[in-house]
Amino acid sequence: MNVRRGLIPAAAATTVTALGIATLTACGGDATAAQTGKFDVVASFYPMAYLADQIGGSHVHVTSLTSPGQEPHDLEISPKQIIGIEKSDAVLYLKNLQPSVDDAVAQSSVGTKIDAAALTTLEKHGNEVGGHAASHDTSENKELSGLDPHIWLDPVRYAQVAEGVGKAFEKADPDHAADYKKNTAALVKKLDALDAQFKDGLAHTKSKVFITTHAAFGYLAERYGLTEEAINGLDPESEPSAARVRDLETMAKADGVTTVFYETLVSDKTAKTIASDAGLKTDVLDPIEGITAKSRGKDYFAVQEANLKALQQALGAK
Repeated sequence: MNVRRGLIPAAAATTVTALGIATLTACGGDATAAQTGKFDVVASFYPMAYLADQIGGSHVHVTSLTSPGQEPHDLEISPKQIIGIEKSDAVLYLKNLQPSVDDAVAQSSVGTKIDAAALTTLEKHGNEVGGHAASHDTSENKELSGLDPHIWLDPVRYAQVAEGVGKAFEKADPDHAADYKKNTAALVKKLDALDAQFKDGLAHTKSKVFITTHAAFGYLAERYGLTEEAINGLDPESEPSAARVRDLETMAKADGVTTVFYETLVSDKTAKTIASDAGLKTDVLDPIEGITAKSRGKDYFAVQEANLKALQQALGAK
């Protein structure tokens, strides 16, 4: 579904280093990593950048490697981003989601490397095999191959990651440890409340099955007793096969499915084709891989609450 490109050659990175180019574009504009007077954190994409910002508060300068609106799986690390990682105080990433980031971090000598995947438990979800994870089989992350990386969509796992990030910040920047601890506790409390919202909001629904074009919601579905039917292996620009549409139509009738969900960062063509052929509606279920003007909310919590409302409507919450 997503085109994945490799890391730039090591020789190119060496050449760039020799030239001394060290400017990295930050979330809030141009800034030079490690020269802000703050604890400089390079985050791989939005869910990691959000954690760093919420936990670090005024003590951190956060730079995201993935631009708003960019599909994270397609990220191609640039030479200046590699140098930005090297000059940072810490890098926060999610191993097995962005292969070029994994490679860049592995080659970097940055002092604090925080892998979100190591801070919670990952599982295999049926639709992931042959999808994102199966394509990430490199020497660095072979053991994680086949595991679903979309842990941030489960508030409980995301809270576990937050706690681990907080501890890592405390250790790496002990002068501000008390604030990191306090900020982490506040974030975890909000995530616990979000978990309760989902649990209560999806406890009584007419259907427990939903269809998505992106197999990103396996952890969320598992957490709240739902079943995700993902149209996996299809390019977002391609037409679904007639056989797959028939299977989905049969399943939709049997399970009371009303809606085919698509996401904000890729084409809605597949969802609309299937919905039209199966007589279903379409709606957005956002995997929160980036926040743009099209997002139903300005941050993680707002978009998750929008996701909950969309699921409640599609599943017939009582």
